[in-house]
Parts: sequence; structure tokens; C-alpha cells
Amino acid sequence: MELIHQFSSGLFIIQTVIFLALLFLLGKFAWKPILKSINDRETSIVDALNQAKLAKKEMEDLKSDNERIIREAKIERDSILKEAREIKDRIVGEAKDVAKAEGDKMIEAAKQTIQTEKNAAMSEIRTQIGALSVNIAESILQKNLEKSEAQDELVQNYLNKSNLN
Repeated sequence: MELIHQFSSGLFIIQTVIFLALLFLLGKFAWKPILKSINDRETSIVDALNQAKLAKKEMEDLKSDNERIIREAKIERDSILKEAREIKDRIVGEAKDVAKAEGDKMIEAAKQTIQTEKNAAMSEIRTQIGALSVNIAESILQKNLEKSEAQDELVQNYLNKSNLN
């Protein structure tokens, strides 16, 4: 069987009307929501990209803030360590000065004690030498003066020396 296609203007008009009605219905009920959802999707993508850019900028700002804080912390740490070293050196220096002063005081006190003991010893030695000299002189004089002539001669010599002075 052979199909012959014949052009029918009535059929063409009906099909065109149906097509136009379908286009109108699709435009009214399908395309607007589809286009709206596409526009909404595009808007949400743009918003998401903007949010991502903002988040990236905030991360860069946080990173630079962290680096600045770390630099400041290092500077503060170095300052604290330097101050601690200076305090330690000052305390050690003061302790050395105090120890030297105490040592000097102790040395001076020891010198004074030694001088005092030396003077006391010298005085004791003089006293003993004086007593010993008196004992020796007494012994010698007793031997020499046992005779009365020697006693008279000693008195005479003493008187002569007294008159001369």
C-alpha cells in the first residue's frame, strides 16, 4: 500500500493551533518555572562563589593576623628573655658585691683580731721579760751585794749618777 501524503490545509491549521496552544501552555506553566529554577540556581551559584571569595579573604586575613601575632609573641619573648638575663646578671653582680663586702669585712675583722691578739701577746711577752729581767737582776744583785762593801759601792755609784743628771 502506498501512502500518499496529501497536504490538507485544515489539518495543518489544527496542528498549528495545537502546536501554538502547546507552546503557550509550556511557556505559561513549564518554561517560567524552569527558567526561574535555572535563574535561582545561577543566583545560588554566584552567591556560593561570593561566599567562597569572602571565606578565602577572611582566611588570608586570619593568616596574616596569625603571622603578626606570632611575630609580636617572638618579639615579646625575646624582650622577656633579655630582661630576665639582665635581672640575673644584676642579681649575680649584687650578690658578688655583697659577698666581696662581707669578705672584706671579715678580713678586716680578722686583721683587727690578729692585731689585738698580737698586741696582747707582745704585752704579755714584755711583762714576762720584765719579770724575768727583774728576777735575773735581783739574783745578780743578791750575789754581788752579799757583802756590805759592795752595797756601799752600789749606793755610791747610784748617787754619783743622780748628781750628774
